[in-house]
Amino acid sequence: MATDSQPSRTTDASHAGEPAPPGPCHDVLIVGGGLVGASLAIALERLGLDVGLVEAAPPGSLPAVFDERNLSFAEATINALTALEVMQKLRAPTGMIRRIHVSRRGDFGRATLDARDHGRESFGQVVVARDFGDALEARLSELPHLVRYRPVRFVGLEASPLASHRSVRVADQGGERVLHTRLLVAADGTRSQVREALGIDSESHDYQQTLFVTRLRAERAPDGTAYERLGEHGPTALLPRGDRHFGLVHGVDSDQADAVAALDEPDFLARAQQAFGWRAGRFLSCGRPSLYPAIRMLASRSVAPRAVLVGNAAQTIHPIGAQGFNLGLRDALTLAELIETARTADAASDCGGRALLDAYVERRRVDRDETIALSDGLARLSANPSPLMRPLRSLGLFALDRVPSVQAALVGGALGYRGHVPALCRSHLEEVPA
Repeated sequence: MATDSQPSRTTDASHAGEPAPPGPCHDVLIVGGGLVGASLAIALERLGLDVGLVEAAPPGSLPAVFDERNLSFAEATINALTALEVMQKLRAPTGMIRRIHVSRRGDFGRATLDARDHGRESFGQVVVARDFGDALEARLSELPHLVRYRPVRFVGLEASPLASHRSVRVADQGGERVLHTRLLVAADGTRSQVREALGIDSESHDYQQTLFVTRLRAERAPDGTAYERLGEHGPTALLPRGDRHFGLVHGVDSDQADAVAALDEPDFLARAQQAFGWRAGRFLSCGRPSLYPAIRMLASRSVAPRAVLVGNAAQTIHPIGAQGFNLGLRDALTLAELIETARTADAASDCGGRALLDAYVERRRVDRDETIALSDGLARLSANPSPLMRPLRSLGLFALDRVPSVQAALVGGALGYRGHVPALCRSHLEEVPA
C-alpha cells in the first residue's frame, strides 16, 4: 500500500515483553483525516511518536468536510491552533467575533455580549472550512514522522497476534492489508465505521431541521457581531467573515427542505430575510447553499481496549452555538496531552494502555457533558412553539443580557474554557471568566 510519507517504522514492543507484530506498526493510528483527525496528528508530532493517518481523500484533494461552511473558532481553539502553527498558514482573512447578539423571533428581549466587557478583543474568529483544510494540509506536509495512507479506507478490525496492539484492516486500489497500532483513534465522523467495528452503540436524535449554509452579502458589512436569531424551525445565524461577507446558517423544517432548496436566489434571500430581520440591512446576494441535517449522535462510550473515539465519532451535536469542532479539538488535545504526560514520566509508557484511556474519559467528562447539554437544551428550548415557553425564553434572554454571573458562565464556555482545559488551549491565557 502506498504512502506519501516515509515508510512506517516498526515500533519497539520490548517494554511489553513481546516482539512487534508483522507488518506496518504504529504507536498511534488515526482513522479519518478531517478537522479533528488532522489536528490530532499535528499535536502528536512533537512527541516523537510513530503516527499513521488513514485518509479517504487522495493527495491533492481535501475531505468533503472542508467545504464553504463557516467554522467559529473559540479563543481556546485559536490558542491551540496557533501553538500548533496552523493558524499562521491560513491564507484568507478571518472574521473577528467581537460581539454576540441573541434573539428569538416572536419573543420579547434580546441579549448582547461584548468581548470588551470580559477583557478580550474578541470571543473568537470565523474561518472558512476550505481555507482551514488548506492550512491543515500545509502543516501536515511538514511533519517528518507522520505516515499518511491515502486514498485508503478502513475495512474492519481483526484479532491481533499481540495483546499490546490493535490490528486494523484497510484497503486501497491495490487491495487489502493489515496495519498494527498500540492505540487506534476513530476520527471518522458521525457515521464512524470504526465505532461500529468496535461494537460501541450510539444514540441519535433527529431535530427535524435542515440547515442551509452559504456566503451572504448584506447592505451592511460585518462589524464583528455574530447574530443568532432563534426560531421554531431552527436558527438563522449571521457570522462575520473576513471577506466583508457574512456566513449564513438558515434552519428550516426538514419537511420544507426540498422546497427551499428549489428556490431561486431572490426568493431564498427573501425567506432568510424574513426569518432573520433587518439588523444587517437588506440581504443582497448569496452563493448556492449547501444543506446539512441537524442531528445529535452520542456514543455510549468513548473508549474501548486500545481504542478511543474523538470528535464527531464520539459526539455530534446541534450546531447552535457553534461548539462542535471546538469540542472535538479539545478531545484530540486532551488525548495528546495525556500521552505526553505519560511519556514524560516514562519514555516506554504505553499510549494505548487502560490507565491512560480511563484518565481520558474522566478528563473529558465535564466539558463533554456540559457542552452537549447546552447545545441540546438550546436547540429544544428555542424550537418549542408552545406559548407558555415565550415568557420563560424572554426571561432567559433578559438574564443573559443583564445578570453578570449568567453572562460569565456562558462566556467561559463560549471561549472554550469548560472543565479541564488542555494546556495548548491556555497558551497566552491571562484570565478565564469564572
